[in-house]
Amino acid sequence: MSANGAEAGPESAGPESADLASAGPGAGGITAAAPARLLELSAVTLCAGRAGGDLLALAEPLSFWGGTDRKTGMIIDAHHPQHGTSLAGRVLMMAASRGSSSSSSVLAEQIRAGVGPAAILLTARDAIVALGALAAAELYGTEVPVVLLDAADSGRLQVAAVPAHGTTVEVAAGADGRAVVVLLGPNVLHGPGSLLGPAG
Repeated sequence: MSANGAEAGPESAGPESADLASAGPGAGGITAAAPARLLELSAVTLCAGRAGGDLLALAEPLSFWGGTDRKTGMIIDAHHPQHGTSLAGRVLMMAASRGSSSSSSVLAEQIRAGVGPAAILLTARDAIVALGALAAAELYGTEVPVVLLDAADSGRLQVAAVPAHGTTVEVAAGADGRAVVVLLGPNVLHGPGSLLGPAG
């Protein structure tokens, strides 16, 4: 079951993910992966877009306002376990954000400055995060996909994304509400098996 009560499985993936589901369903909503794709998960779109980067799975919720540096994208909350870690260009995974509604404007500004996350994976709906990404898309023309993952699938992704196998995650979030999250093998971003296609 997904976090919004819908069953998470290959049938919930968008049209752009038809090739991902063609190998047939696996347990827990995971499809059989192509050689370059280590794990493929269905998700729900909160903010549409396509992006990829190294996974950053947060151990605790994070407030963008007061918890991150607006200019650098670094986690500056001294009490956060990942204090000093950069969000820039990463696929950020967390349960939800924490703190003030001002986090939306901070996130949008970080995206505009190129120091924000490339994509955000949540396990609970978060209007503050979604609003920040939507504002950046509307005001600055920069899309940062935000998707809702089943909590069990987020756990599988975190376990699978180890340096020895690959930590690059791609997200394709459709405007129809269906999204796909893929864990890639090493050096596959924009290569064979990539959702994003060749760099350019």
